[in-house]
Amino acid sequence: MRYSERDALIPEVPVPSADPVLEATHSRATGGAPAAWTAPLATGPLSARLTLPGSKSLTNRELVLAALADGPSTLRRPLHSRDSALMIEGLRNLGVGIEEIPGDGEFGPDLRVTPGELHGSSIDGGLAGTVMRFLPIVAALALGPTSVDGDPYARKRPMATTIEALRGLGIEVSDDGRGTMPFTLHGTGEVAGGELAIDASASSQFVSGLLLAAPRFRNGLTLRHTGERLPSLPHIRMTIECLAARGVRVEEPEPGVWVVAPQPIRALDVQIEPDLSNAGPFLAAALLAGGTVTVGGWPTETTQVGDELLRILPRLGATVTRDGERVTIDGGVGVRGGAPVRAVDLDLAIGGELAPPIATLLAFADGTSRITGIGHLRGHETDRLAALATEIGRLGGEVVEFDDGLEIRPRPLHGGAWEAYADHRMATAGALAGLVVPEVTVDDIGCTAKTLPEFPELWDRLLDRDPHATRWESLPL
Repeated sequence: MRYSERDALIPEVPVPSADPVLEATHSRATGGAPAAWTAPLATGPLSARLTLPGSKSLTNRELVLAALADGPSTLRRPLHSRDSALMIEGLRNLGVGIEEIPGDGEFGPDLRVTPGELHGSSIDGGLAGTVMRFLPIVAALALGPTSVDGDPYARKRPMATTIEALRGLGIEVSDDGRGTMPFTLHGTGEVAGGELAIDASASSQFVSGLLLAAPRFRNGLTLRHTGERLPSLPHIRMTIECLAARGVRVEEPEPGVWVVAPQPIRALDVQIEPDLSNAGPFLAAALLAGGTVTVGGWPTETTQVGDELLRILPRLGATVTRDGERVTIDGGVGVRGGAPVRAVDLDLAIGGELAPPIATLLAFADGTSRITGIGHLRGHETDRLAALATEIGRLGGEVVEFDDGLEIRPRPLHGGAWEAYADHRMATAGALAGLVVPEVTVDDIGCTAKTLPEFPELWDRLLDRDPHATRWESLPL
C-alpha cells in the first residue's frame, strides 16, 4: 500500500489560520492534488551565487526562547515558511505577542516577540517536528487545557516520548492510549520539574523541547536519555548554545544527561543564520551538473548539521573552497562530462536530514554506496528510507533498504513521476534528479514551503543564470 493511500484513510485536520503560507500548503499536506511540476533540465554547467533564507531549526528554537524570556526579543532575518508560521501561530494561541517589524533581510520582515501570560489553547503542529515536540512543553507552563494535533501523516510520527515526558512532569495528558496526536494536555500554570528519564532514540527534538523550557520549571530539570543511540546530536548542541546565548547554562555531567537549574531566560536581539541544510540540493547540483555554485553568508562557526556538506561533498568528488562567509562548490565541467560522483560509505547519524540529496547524488555514482545511521528518518515527514528507495527505483535506479540505512546501486535512470509524500526534502531530491534526467515530474513541489517557499523560483534561477535575479546572481564563466 502506498503512503498516499494510507494517508487518505485518515480524516483531514482543519487549520484555523489565515496565514497564506499555512493555507498554501495545508491542502497538499492533507491530501489535496497539486499540479505536477516538471523538473528543469540543466543544459550546461552551472554558474550561480545564492543567498538562503534563515534556518528553520534556529528560527523555531529562538521563537520558543523569546516566548519564555524575561522581556521582548527581536529575531532578525528569521525564516518565513510553513514550519515557522505554525510555531508563531501556536505561540500566539498560548498568549505570546509576535509582530512583524521592518528588517534588512531579503526574505521577509524581522520578528518582535513579547512574552505574555500563558493560557491553554490549541496547537496545530502541521508536519513540523519542532512545533509538535517543543510547544506541548511550553503549553505545560500554561493554565488550562491545550489540544495538540497536526496533518494526517503527523498522527503517525513518534510522539509517545513527549506524552510520557509530560506525564513524568506531573501533567495530565489525554490521548486515548495512542501515544500519538491528537492529544490534550492540562496545564496548571507551572511545572515542578526535577528528574526525568526519556528514550529519545527516535528524535533529538524530544531532548531539545524539554531543555528549552527547563529554565522555567520550578525545580529546573535533570534529564537522562535511556535509549541506545541518540540521533542528530548537533541539534542538541544547537539548543544548548541558543540557551547559553540567553544566559542559561546547561551542564552535561555525563553523556546523555543534561542538568538545567531554574533561572531566567534573557531577552535577546538575535540574527538567524541561513539554513545550511536547505543548501544541500543547490550545492549538490554543482557536483551533478558540473560548474560552480556559491553560497553567501555561510557562518564560520555553526551548530547546523548542514555544515557537514563541506566535509561530505568532497568525498563525492566536489571541490569546496571558502572565502570568509562564502562557500563555493565546484563540480567540474560539463553536464555529464565531468568527473563522476564517487561511491562512498557514509554514516549520517549526526546529519540525517542531508540523506535525501546525498542519496540522490549517489544514484549517479561510479559504484555501490551505503548510507548508515539514518533509521530515525523512518519517523520523519514520511518514511524517508522507503520513499527514497521507491522514487529512485521508479526512475530505474536500485536502492536496497536495511534497518538503519540504504544501499544505492547506480543504474541508468530515465524520466518518470517522483512522489514527494508531502515531504519538502523528498521534493527537492526529485528536483535534483531531474537536473540531469529528462522528464522527471515532482507531484508536489509546493510542499517545499515547509522550510523554503522560494524553492521553485530559486531552482529556476539556478539554471537560468539570470543576471537580474534578486537572490541569484551570475558568476563570471
